[in-house]
Amino acid sequence: MFTGLVEEVGRVERVERRAGSLRLVVAAERVIEGTRVGDSLAVSGACLTVTRVWGGKFEVDVVEETVRRTNLIRMRTGSRVNLERSLKLGDRLGGHLVLGHVDGLATVVSVDGSAAGQGRLRARAPAGLEGLIVEKGSVALDGVSLTVADVRADAFSVALIPHTLQATTLGRAAAGDGLNLEVDVLARYVARQLGREGEAGGIGEEWLRMEGYA
Repeated sequence: MFTGLVEEVGRVERVERRAGSLRLVVAAERVIEGTRVGDSLAVSGACLTVTRVWGGKFEVDVVEETVRRTNLIRMRTGSRVNLERSLKLGDRLGGHLVLGHVDGLATVVSVDGSAAGQGRLRARAPAGLEGLIVEKGSVALDGVSLTVADVRADAFSVALIPHTLQATTLGRAAAGDGLNLEVDVLARYVARQLGREGEAGGIGEEWLRMEGYA
């Protein structure tokens, strides 16, 4: 369980590609403090288990299901990732409840800035997830807890304050990028009870073919 409040931006040091899966080595500072093998870290919104910690780095394995649903398939040496340690009971919940279970990729439609250094990001949700995103509700994009500013037929938008632009990878987001999207878990359970939940969108066969997985 996470809050969607990014603690630091890490750097991918190594990517090992295997049959349908990945192994990532990530350089970090803050999130390594107190982290042990077996602990969970959110890596750009995906909950992953730490398999090794040493010298300012940690290692995680990304299984096929996560590869299919997230943008981690596109990681390269030097890629930046948002990092957060798991929530402790009694911690302040400054964002919203984030499970680290990515539903699919939201495609960035546009990113607009302002003179005050703020921004507005508009994205298109995968088919089947649009109905789970509501105005003034919460979403996580690449592990960042955000409030939905508005929802239209084809896309939704979120406001990005200067701190978010500076302290997360969203400051580098551009039209066409795929961001890891996790809808509000409460919305998902309500939709499930009402029998209206659609199929969660994945990364798509086209991207898998591009990366040699399909």
